[in-house]
Amino acid sequence: MLPLELAGTGRKEARRQAVPMLERFGLGEFAQAWPWQLSGGMRQRAAFLRTVIAGHPLMLLDEPFGALDGITRADLQEWLSKVWAEFGATVLLVTHDITEAVFLSDRVYVMTPRPGRVASVLEVDLPRPRRLGQREDEVFQALEARLRHQLAMAMASSLEPANS
Repeated sequence: MLPLELAGTGRKEARRQAVPMLERFGLGEFAQAWPWQLSGGMRQRAAFLRTVIAGHPLMLLDEPFGALDGITRADLQEWLSKVWAEFGATVLLVTHDITEAVFLSDRVYVMTPRPGRVASVLEVDLPRPRRLGQREDEVFQALEARLRHQLAMAMASSLEPANS
């Protein structure tokens, strides 16, 4: 409810809007739980809910799955793909995980090390919502290989001495 209350929505109205969303985000049974009582995945879903309920057309997610185990991470990536399709916000996702970048993105910007600049862009034209099984497809794996190559090129170019 916090984003709504900070935007000036009264507590009662904020609760009316937020509580039904808890079920959609897999948190219905934990409406009265304290943050320390939630698993890592539940905390991430709560954070996404706060972001969605704020109603902004742009969301910034900076390494949102970094602290999660591999199984929870994959489940939440697939879940997030479905949620994006439902709520339609534009998402800027920062990640160092190649598979995650291909799975969640429509466009991947490859950055150079310091100073950070865009080295290349990879268009990901895969149907949405995405499913974990797509990671085994040849097209998906080819995109991962292309992204790995683009990253290697960006790293190599950052190691070249500057022209005097």
